[in-house]
Amino acid sequence: MAWDFEVVEFPPADHVAEGECAPDFERPLVNDEYWEDAALSDLVAERPVVLLFHPMDGSFPATYVWKQVREREWRDYDATVVGVSISTPYAHKDLIEEVGIDHKLFADPGNGVAEQFGVVNDLDGMAGVSEPRPAAFVVDGDRTVRYAWVAGEWPEFPPYDEIEAAIEDLV
Repeated sequence: MAWDFEVVEFPPADHVAEGECAPDFERPLVNDEYWEDAALSDLVAERPVVLLFHPMDGSFPATYVWKQVREREWRDYDATVVGVSISTPYAHKDLIEEVGIDHKLFADPGNGVAEQFGVVNDLDGMAGVSEPRPAAFVVDGDRTVRYAWVAGEWPEFPPYDEIEAAIEDLV
């Protein structure tokens, strides 16, 4: 893909790897109507989870990722697909409506979940401000990470086919 802007390489990330236990967390989980606090452990107790870390809502990469997920019909998999970003529940609700997202999004304005997973991106020129770098984790019922992908540059998009294969291997 050709970009009209400079691609920036990220420093190496010390992220949660395949075979490791995914950190548990609780944050507001947002859909198009409401939000409520939810824990990762509660979600994986029901079925496998795909965690998609994305930049703040309204950015091109966030919109592009969720349009791809929608077009690939990930809602049809026997896995719970959820997003994680620094955006507020209100911004998530807007993104869900604007893009037609069929999945819920965790609101993590403090970026603590990205810190736990080792996928923090400190924003250039914005002291003390960070967001998650693009990342995807497929997590089973024991919170074992079965697949992990973390972007090595900005912008970079998830390898959707690989994620789909990891989901299919679990279910």
